[in-house]
Amino acid sequence: MTTQTSGAATGTPELDAPWRDTRLAPAERAAALVAVMTLEEKIAQLVGVWVGADASGGGVAPHQADLTQDVPPWDTLVQHGLGQLTRPFGTVPVDPVSGARSLAASQEQIMAASRFGIPAQVHEECLAGFAAWQATAYPVPLSWGASFDPALVAEMSRQIGESMRAAGVHQGLAPVLDVTRDYRWGRTEETIGEDPYLVGTVGAAYVRGLEDSGVVATLKHFAGYSASRSGRNLAPASMGPRELGDVILPPFEMALRLGGARSVMHSYAEVDGVPAAADEGLLTTLLRDTWGFDGIVVADYFGVKFLETLHKVAADATAAAHLALRAGVDVELPTVDAYGPALVEAVRRGDVPEALVDRALDRVLTQKAELGLLDPGWQALPADVETLTLDDAERQDVALRLAREAVVLLANRDATLPLAPGARVALVGPLADQPMAMLGCYSFPAHVGVHHPDHAVGIDIPSVRTALAEHHDVTYARGCDVSDPDRSGIAEAVERARDADVCVVAVGDRAGLFGRGTSGEGCDATDLRLPGVQAELVEAVLATGTPVVLLLLTGRPYALGGLADEAAAVVQAFFPGQLGGVALAEILTGAVSPSGRLPVSIPADPGSQPGTYLSPPLGHRSSVSSVDPTAAFPFGHGLGYASISWGEASVVGAEPGDRAAWDVDGEVQVEVTLENTGDVAGADVVQLYLHDHVAQVTRPVVRLVGYARVALDPGESRRVTFTVHADLTSFVGLAGHRVVEPGDVDLLVSRSSAEVSTRLGLRLVGEERRADHTRELVTDVEVGAPTGGRP
Repeated sequence: MTTQTSGAATGTPELDAPWRDTRLAPAERAAALVAVMTLEEKIAQLVGVWVGADASGGGVAPHQADLTQDVPPWDTLVQHGLGQLTRPFGTVPVDPVSGARSLAASQEQIMAASRFGIPAQVHEECLAGFAAWQATAYPVPLSWGASFDPALVAEMSRQIGESMRAAGVHQGLAPVLDVTRDYRWGRTEETIGEDPYLVGTVGAAYVRGLEDSGVVATLKHFAGYSASRSGRNLAPASMGPRELGDVILPPFEMALRLGGARSVMHSYAEVDGVPAAADEGLLTTLLRDTWGFDGIVVADYFGVKFLETLHKVAADATAAAHLALRAGVDVELPTVDAYGPALVEAVRRGDVPEALVDRALDRVLTQKAELGLLDPGWQALPADVETLTLDDAERQDVALRLAREAVVLLANRDATLPLAPGARVALVGPLADQPMAMLGCYSFPAHVGVHHPDHAVGIDIPSVRTALAEHHDVTYARGCDVSDPDRSGIAEAVERARDADVCVVAVGDRAGLFGRGTSGEGCDATDLRLPGVQAELVEAVLATGTPVVLLLLTGRPYALGGLADEAAAVVQAFFPGQLGGVALAEILTGAVSPSGRLPVSIPADPGSQPGTYLSPPLGHRSSVSSVDPTAAFPFGHGLGYASISWGEASVVGAEPGDRAAWDVDGEVQVEVTLENTGDVAGADVVQLYLHDHVAQVTRPVVRLVGYARVALDPGESRRVTFTVHADLTSFVGLAGHRVVEPGDVDLLVSRSSAEVSTRLGLRLVGEERRADHTRELVTDVEVGAPTGGRP
């Protein structure tokens, strides 16, 4: 396409231009604008600017100091317009009202500087809440997975999106849909779990909530990032097409089709030697041509430049830009580099086809039109900005409810929990009185606030000690640090435990980034032992003979070894958010019955992993290896205080004991009834797994294909009905495409991946059938109305 000669801004843009006409489709408006833009104006729309970037070396992103020091001045950056503004709220603590006003002023400058008066699209992080000062800090994604409650996750993300829109933000960089493959990876806390069905269903719910609020959801990291060798951040991924197709890709399919995500972020990963940012087969052939995605693909921060500096597949930044544009990366984030002036010159020389620039630009402007950013009269300053509040009772209620549902009771010997009224309780451990123990690395106080220690945290985060003191008189000792090897405080913790009826020991992680924590981005682990000398603290307290409740506040599962066997009770929480301390106190004291289920397995030994439950037969215990990888607590495991019985499950319409026929293109229904036979209200999670007896390639022994969270008051019962399409049995076969294969399978109605309640035999009948991207992705679930109950 021929472009106009670059020129200075000409003042007020034409209000009657076709691209301003809201009667036209967004794509038509974008095309009209592309046709009249100069090359400089086009490329300016394909970059972001990190308004808070810190080139001193104290930034929050990898290589930030290296890659932001040569960024041009603001006036130069915006003279031809600007595609995106990067993290105006998530770089330093700023009052929300002041931040919104400052953002609006920046938008006015951007609009005034360019010929067309187009505002920037503004993005922020929002993984555990809007990453802004004074915004609610919700539980991290591992807690979403532990809740097995997509509806509540959608409610949370809708609140997050509403906060962002009210502040002038258009796009959120969430959710993370990477399926955990190695728990040593520091970003495990950002994942929803180790099962693609759980990740996909919960992730799609998050997307629906964010998109319903009007904020663009960004799926990340596409794809293969979590399969890095040895769990090291950005390490190469050794993975074949079947693992990619059966484990890594399905959550992205689900979030696009079921959630309606309008943005995808490429991953830093290289799979089989091809970095995602340069993978045309991934970002164009699969994502767009096959799946039909028509939104924008954005770069993970500095990911385009990394093609040159880290991956070494490009000789310079311009070559990296060419690779990324050809692959399908539309927007360079977080700031201008490879998509800068050198790219303009390369296009003019003919080294980079202008058609690639136009293709990306068309997508960017179409989305801006969808967001109303091209409309006449668009206002930079959000309405009601003076009353902008990012943390209130309604948001806190959702954060608390999600935290309650996410806490997993792993073990409870001799009914140690709930704590007896009046019991003398010792509370010890480095996380017992640490508010930050509730937050993951992408919560604002941990992500940004730690760089500003003299600044107020901005939200109230009760520690376990503070919250538990509302229910019990407790004595306290810190014992040790999370990672420092100092043992001098252990003796005091032992004394507190010896004088108590029960001792709660709070241990786990400190979230941080790039080595500043024990969990979080760039904080990978060499093994799965508890960090520092925390295991020694637990052992010392156990040796007193006082019953011990082991409370884990972590971003990954840790191998507990004998500690779990000796503890009277074990409670697992994955960074449960600002009200996590309140939720834990309620569960410890019995005010709430725990109902979380493990989204990741808890390994028995720090060296027998990595390995998730999604393994074929030889990935489990066998006679050909002396290493037993069996988990201490399996995926899906969790206990409660309520007494909930399960009836015998059945296949609707099948005779008991028969292997029912299931057409390779048909559905079957499975029913089971749950009843609360005790005196305590609670919830249970019915899990449906598939076991394939014989397949043309090795398959996981079991894999999740459905689940239902069921709440029951005393005396109530509910019937759960699963409607399962044969597409849920599909896998990538020998020929490299997805198939539904006839043969014997079992559907397992289960309490966890290792605890089967009812095994239902079926036979898939018919010819082998190819299943594609239009296949059924989820099992329909109906939870009937409660019957019975006690007055």
